[in-house]
Amino acid sequence: MPGLFVFDAYGTLFDVHACIARFEKEAGPDIARMSDIWRTKQLEYTWTLTLAGHYTEFWTLTERALDYALARVPSVPKALKPRLMDLYFQLDAFPDARAALKALKAAGHKTGILSNGSPKMLDGAVDGANLRGELDAVLSVDALKMFKPTPEVYGLVTEHFECKASDVSFVSSNRWDVMAAVSVGFRGLWINRAGLPDEYADFPPAKVLNSLTELTALA
Repeated sequence: MPGLFVFDAYGTLFDVHACIARFEKEAGPDIARMSDIWRTKQLEYTWTLTLAGHYTEFWTLTERALDYALARVPSVPKALKPRLMDLYFQLDAFPDARAALKALKAAGHKTGILSNGSPKMLDGAVDGANLRGELDAVLSVDALKMFKPTPEVYGLVTEHFECKASDVSFVSSNRWDVMAAVSVGFRGLWINRAGLPDEYADFPPAKVLNSLTELTALA
């Protein structure tokens, strides 16, 4: 039966670390550690601000997280900052992303994105990866001015598609994101590329997949 598959963007459809490899000759091997810190702080800022009742656009938080990461890893030249920020608008999609979306669409499913990213960031990533034609909606938390995993954010999906929570298959590489989706009644599909141990036993995913390619078996 045709259904609805909604994806997290960063880390699920788009590889937030792929662009970093382009700078290794200029910055050295420490750039990989810098990238990990950048991503960790980017997410941390969304959680802490939301818990404190505040909101700052994701692009601004991305820049602040990069400033922090560059300060923590001084071997990476700060002069790279503008180019690193520019790359965030055209992140590489994972190699299996487009094929998985096309297979779901061919099977009659609707597809969408629900992301912390600002609308401008998401437009850049989606268009840069040529995924626009494979998506029925690109939803940003900016509409509510709060970040995941706040339950209200996931309501953007059911409101936009005029559906029940149980109609939604939510796909994310972030286990905490899947936990939150399951807690509001979505079917959670965890893309566990790194083979990480499970967490949040009270909110188990319906499926644990190693790649987006495995979604085609569910189509």
